[in-house]
Amino acid sequence: MSNLWDLSHIQPATASVLGGDTITAMFWNAVHERGANVWLRQKELGIWKSWTWQQTGEAVREIAGGLLSLGLERGECVSILSNTCIEWVLADLAVLSCAGVANGIYPTDAPEQVHYLCQDSATTLLFVEDDEQLDKALQVRQQLPQLRKIVVFDMKGLRELDDPDILGLDALRALGREWNAAHAGGLEQRVQSVQPQDVAILVYTSGTTGRPKGAMHTHAALTYTARGYNTLIARTGQDEAMCFLPLCHIAERMGGEYFSLYTGCKLNFVENPDTVPENVREIAPTVFTGVPRVWEKFYSGVMIALKESSRLQQAAYAWSIGVGERIAQQVLAGQPVGAGLRLQFRLARWLALDNVRRLIGIHRARYLVTGAAPISPELVKWYLALGVPMLEVWGMTETCGASTGMLASRIRPGSIGPAAGFNQVRIDAGTGEIQVKGPNVFKGYLNLPDKTAETFTEDGWLRTGDVGTVDEGGFFRITDRMKDIIITAGGKNVTPSELENELKFSPYITDAVVIGDAKPYLTVIVMIDQENVEKFAQDHDVPFSNYASLTRAAEVQALIQDVIDGVNAKFARVEQIKKFFLLDTQLTAEDEELTPTMKLKRKLVQTKYAEQIDAMYRQG
Repeated sequence: MSNLWDLSHIQPATASVLGGDTITAMFWNAVHERGANVWLRQKELGIWKSWTWQQTGEAVREIAGGLLSLGLERGECVSILSNTCIEWVLADLAVLSCAGVANGIYPTDAPEQVHYLCQDSATTLLFVEDDEQLDKALQVRQQLPQLRKIVVFDMKGLRELDDPDILGLDALRALGREWNAAHAGGLEQRVQSVQPQDVAILVYTSGTTGRPKGAMHTHAALTYTARGYNTLIARTGQDEAMCFLPLCHIAERMGGEYFSLYTGCKLNFVENPDTVPENVREIAPTVFTGVPRVWEKFYSGVMIALKESSRLQQAAYAWSIGVGERIAQQVLAGQPVGAGLRLQFRLARWLALDNVRRLIGIHRARYLVTGAAPISPELVKWYLALGVPMLEVWGMTETCGASTGMLASRIRPGSIGPAAGFNQVRIDAGTGEIQVKGPNVFKGYLNLPDKTAETFTEDGWLRTGDVGTVDEGGFFRITDRMKDIIITAGGKNVTPSELENELKFSPYITDAVVIGDAKPYLTVIVMIDQENVEKFAQDHDVPFSNYASLTRAAEVQALIQDVIDGVNAKFARVEQIKKFFLLDTQLTAEDEELTPTMKLKRKLVQTKYAEQIDAMYRQG
């Protein structure tokens, strides 16, 4: 179990733990060196099934042979349209073993988006998860003349399908066995042909500002970054991680699949996105990377459970978290923790904090990592008070993931940490923009040389679009996106993300967009947390018939007003929110207002709800 005053269990590692200058070479070296060790685990029919490195290698060999039998050439693109699962990883590694380019497509994407991404990437072969994802591909297949075959992971419900250009994964593996038997050494030759400078993967941006752009990452950048991650916080073959974020996003692809490939950390796959809370308690990962939405959800679940507990349990929690907060304050200040407080913390863990950690599923966690979006500093402090350090990292698709990372020995909530040792980070003197340079930075946008050129400064630094500051200790802080900073009608510069993070700390608010550019005061669009607000309504006998009526209930409006009032108290009067309205539609990743990573698209929301926004200002 981790102790807040002893962080020796969270140390970076500088020595290389696995050879290989391409992801392909690294993977096959791992198969050779780790053979019988378990790498992947996934639940099948209620039972966790383990995959050793040897079993994984055998499956990848067969899938790769199948792809070669279908004529996959060096440098051709293969796309994967699926939720996060072991088959995703097998397909990815097989494509790379064939010297192909692997591209991920969000399983929530509509057919039109699938068409655009396959067309833009010149996809020749497409993996899909099941009949639902196959339907999307079939709707646009006629518009994709370069697409030769579609491979389905799960053929359930498709047994009667008779289409020469569609086959199941098992059938592809059978083709691969035949091809490998007939072409001895053929796959090995293709593997050896892969060069570090070759493009390995495409990662399309989320498309918050126009059409998604395909960021090209080379094998050299991916292997360099995987080794670099271990110099931030080391993982080992004894660690267990959870794979649940979309693998087409750089966070899970790099920080989950490839980082675990490098270190040997066991990778556990959740059953589906809805079972994450249940699966994390089963897996009890020792290292856990998530996005703020996940950490906020866990926190709100604990707060709701606490309201339903007995007064004795509430009192035990209050005392225990108070002890944790006192220790956290000393750790954050770099002060030693006395023996008396240590003893109290052991009692606090026994009384309440260990139960909270088990409720979430982080009772074995050495540390937590948060990234991909800003997080409330208060949330970081809360997890720290539980006894689990939370380390914030910052990066983007174009930097191959994390470029800065919080040090376990010097946690500063609200900061994204110093520059990672494997790249350089600076603040542009003129604009305040954070800029990055290093071998981890992407090669450019596919088919968009002008956009690529715009993304770099004359001296070769990547323009990130984030505005920030850096202190004398080298710790960076994000203030906002350059395009998101609000200048009110009175000339006041406001950073909306600070207000939004405070609002999202409430268990009743999932997301928020602050409005106020060229306006006399600030307003906010709020997306409520359906589960927690419904629970509130039931507990307080608030009648509602559907989601829309729930958002219109006077008691719910008052509940959100109370949250806003609490947040306003922390800010100067000119920065306070005067009006709000609640989105009355329950949004999912399929809705245009949300990115695939479940973030509200600020510009789209402001355009789509312009009438409601104008009403907040007409009302005075």
